[in-house]
Amino acid sequence: MARMIALIILLIPGVIAAYGIKLMRDMFFGLQVSWLPSLSLQFFLGLIMFLAGLSFIGGFLLHRDRKKNKVQQRFVKKKQ
Repeated sequence: MARMIALIILLIPGVIAAYGIKLMRDMFFGLQVSWLPSLSLQFFLGLIMFLAGLSFIGGFLLHRDRKKNKVQQRFVKKKQ
């Protein structure tokens, strides 16, 4: 059950990142979505969505690997 919840948690930001890539790609081909007023706004919104989804997935994987001690020495949290 915990693995299914983790999959769902990773699936949502993955879909957001994929939609961000789609928005950026459509801007390069001149296809504007109806709910955004300009192509430049569409590109920047797509870039933000892509970076947010990618950073969430990367942070999730780094947190998981830190708990299992499977990261390089430079990524290990220092004890205070």
